Amino acid sequence: MAVLGVDGWRGAWVGARLDGRTVELLALPDAAAVLAVPDVEVVGIDMPIGLSDDGVRVCDIEARRRLGRAGSSVFPAPVRAVLAAHDYAEARVLSVQATGGTSLSAQAWQLVRSIRALDEALGEPPPEHVVEVHPELAFRHGLGGVTDPKVTARGFAQRLAALRTVMDVDVALLDAPPRVPVVDALDACAAAWSARRIADGTGECVGDGATDARDRPMRICW
Repeated sequence: MAVLGVDGWRGAWVGARLDGRTVELLALPDAAAVLAVPDVEVVGIDMPIGLSDDGVRVCDIEARRRLGRAGSSVFPAPVRAVLAAHDYAEARVLSVQATGGTSLSAQAWQLVRSIRALDEALGEPPPEHVVEVHPELAFRHGLGGVTDPKVTARGFAQRLAALRTVMDVDVALLDAPPRVPVVDALDACAAAWSARRIADGTGECVGDGATDARDRPMRICW
């Protein structure tokens, strides 16, 4: 059965549906559309799912450690209280109150809308086949051969070469929906590769096995 990799894109989502070596890129308007993609065994999504109530997630710390110099690509996930915020100022106050002093970065705030939408769409209990992944862990520790940032020419070429070994990514890019950025498309494809590994039982994860207040696992897989 096919799997789906998903990357956030300007308030919407880019999906990569992988079936064997065939991959199809999808423009998905919201989290409900992500979960509605039919006939997929696992959905690997590059977005925080399990959220701490009072501090940094262990999986974020471990992911940054494994990525070394590329660890800055792992933004610390906001605490759950921040999802109730109406603006950045309120989010910072809520974060400080929940953590005992740690504010929220502007980069993390940019993700809150998508995190909230996904959290609402997952419901309770959350579907077990939706798993948090991170493309850089896939590229650098799974597929391999990637050492440079994704916004550079070398980094783009390395990611494309890595994906070509496991899927027909060139065909997918040629048929991509209009205006989908290549960086997000490749990240979605890496998420799909991770979803395939998870479905096959060969995926790896970082985290301490904890779940959050809504029973979502706090882990990142690839």
